[in-house]
Amino acid sequence: MIETRDLFIGVAAMAFMAIQGCSQTEHTATPVSADTPDAQVTRQIGTDDLVNAASNNSEWLSYGRTWAEQRYSPLDQVNRETVGDLQLEWFADLDTARGQEATPLVIDGKMYITTAWSLVKAYDAVTGELLWEYDPEVPGRTGVKPCCDVVNRGLAAWGEHLYFGSLDGRLIALDRETGDEVWTTDTIVDHELPYTITGAPRAVNGMIMIGNGGADMGRVRGYMSAYDADTGELIWRFYTVPDNPDAGEQPEYLQAAAETWTGDWWEVGGGGTVWDSMAYDPDLDLLYIGVGNGAPWNQQYRSPEGGDNLYLSSIVAIHASTGEYAWHFQTTPGETWDFTATQHIMLAELEIDGQMRDVLMQAPKNGFFYVLDRETGEFLTANNYTNVTWALGIDPETGRPVENPSARYLDGPALVFPSPFGGHNWHPMAFSQDEELVYIPVHNLPMPFDSPDEWGFADASFNIAIGNRGTGAVVGSGDDLMQRPAAGSRTLETTSTVEDYQPVEPRSRAMGSLVAWDPVAQEERWRVEYPIMWNGGLLATGGGLVFQGTATGEFRAYDAADGTQLWSHPLQTAAIAAPMTFEQNGTQYVAILAGWGGVFGLNAGLVENRSRLFVFSLEGEAEMPEAYPLPEGVLDPPALSADEDTIALGGEYYGRFCVTCHGGGVIPDLRYSAALEREETFMSIVRDGALEGNGMVGFGDVIGEEAISAIRQNIIWQAHQERARLDAAAAE
Repeated sequence: MIETRDLFIGVAAMAFMAIQGCSQTEHTATPVSADTPDAQVTRQIGTDDLVNAASNNSEWLSYGRTWAEQRYSPLDQVNRETVGDLQLEWFADLDTARGQEATPLVIDGKMYITTAWSLVKAYDAVTGELLWEYDPEVPGRTGVKPCCDVVNRGLAAWGEHLYFGSLDGRLIALDRETGDEVWTTDTIVDHELPYTITGAPRAVNGMIMIGNGGADMGRVRGYMSAYDADTGELIWRFYTVPDNPDAGEQPEYLQAAAETWTGDWWEVGGGGTVWDSMAYDPDLDLLYIGVGNGAPWNQQYRSPEGGDNLYLSSIVAIHASTGEYAWHFQTTPGETWDFTATQHIMLAELEIDGQMRDVLMQAPKNGFFYVLDRETGEFLTANNYTNVTWALGIDPETGRPVENPSARYLDGPALVFPSPFGGHNWHPMAFSQDEELVYIPVHNLPMPFDSPDEWGFADASFNIAIGNRGTGAVVGSGDDLMQRPAAGSRTLETTSTVEDYQPVEPRSRAMGSLVAWDPVAQEERWRVEYPIMWNGGLLATGGGLVFQGTATGEFRAYDAADGTQLWSHPLQTAAIAAPMTFEQNGTQYVAILAGWGGVFGLNAGLVENRSRLFVFSLEGEAEMPEAYPLPEGVLDPPALSADEDTIALGGEYYGRFCVTCHGGGVIPDLRYSAALEREETFMSIVRDGALEGNGMVGFGDVIGEEAISAIRQNIIWQAHQERARLDAAAAE
């Protein structure tokens, strides 16, 4: 039985340990050769299909089902009265036990998925027969670049092709019928930097849109790109952070942004990666993107004299056909807490103050739910959907936050709600067109922030400039070393004063929740609480249901009106991906990928991981597979011989370079590793990269032998501590 209070404190501490721890490339698109044999004619997916996707019940054509990204299906065969009869129709074992975050596409009776390490698979959507699979052969060394697991969220479809981004930054087009590669293009402007792709692309009017990640790991500058769906040629690129002013004239929107930055921000990259959310309004030809956090997180190092730092933590509207800036709304000006605005963006029509409005809705990491006019970006309303302490409220005229003066950790540490995991992370929301409610997978966890006096970049680690002042920090070397400037109190300007506000309304004490949110009234309608966070994305249906996988290993259906649980099915692992539904031959199916992972899953070893694809129907007769045994480690560490200083030094380096991945989650717990027995074995792995093919690169050029030896001694010490704990528990 999980003790929620202890877990809450433990995960917060673990998160803090983890973040302390742990030139444009030439276009390379390769079209199909002219002598490729003719194949069976494949149905062409085009603008009409995507415009009308909401009325297409037999298929799921894009990541969020429609360009509006509502994740609502009118299918109602599975409904409040019948959902109790939902049974397993078929399942498929996946070949990688890492985080599974994709939403399947269903086109012409075939289901297409991506899995961890950017693998792609096609199945018969009714029988589960594997039709083809594709491996982009992502180099194992890429595994050290992403902040948050080797995940992939899915595909786009256009014409007769499928498109996805590989972890190492390629945009790849596949033949939908055969899985053969049609073309590939390199989307990364500088491979010396830790750019990656984990998000699903979108197809818009013959273009494939894709962003990238990396702002937690290095000196990256975010951008969004559009490619020709037929050839892979770059059409336009939209940067989210201004360049070095000495680089020459920039587009007007970036020149305006440069006025909101201070210092030499270009030396640290700036951040602002577009790693997940997109939505598209075909009537306005506006593509909406969510922009991420700063690089590094800590604004004291990134932009020393403050400033809004546009376009970090912003929703930005772009004219899709040209890539030109239209408008922006910044959710967290001067962000310094990893409060990204990359979370799910959805479009809807709502009646606000007696007038029907075309709106955009988002629940970004910062804890507030926003409703904007999607043509102009005008702020309409906002309210907090989870516990928030970094701000006292939202200015009702401008939508700017009224900051809590103590939250910016300029002069000392601050405990802040939400944590960098966010009040809501990447896990998709859903919108019920019947109930007019948005369903949000909510997190409720604080994080202690502080600013080290010295800090520097280091390869293969989180580079976020968070630490403890007065004690130093594990830093880079040479010119990388930087000092935090003198603080001086400052909060962001707003038309309201702090005295006008009381602390925002507190929400649940539970770590995780499913919240039904009324976007018009800006209030919670109902809530289901969970003992832990990192529960799955959501699906709403015309049957009056909301579906969600949980971190405790269940697939559940709730009444969309009041949150009553109506059905549950064990999955033998957690499901963090969002479900989807489709209809074939008069039968409604509901599908979900199960598999524990992502940044929280890397650190929280609370759930066994057996990655599978599950498909359910009212007529299902399949038996659940056996819960195959997972490897069990043996806790038998060698004798502890190091002194306290060596163990402490190893702990510093372990905290920055190791704990983010080896924090006790889906990647092996190093305390149980047989490689601890001999220093030579440990060195061959950690220094030389003997297991690089598995994603474990060598760190010899980053931290050196003395540090690696100290890390081994620290892990041995940790193993002895755990052994003593287990022995004491067994003796009770």
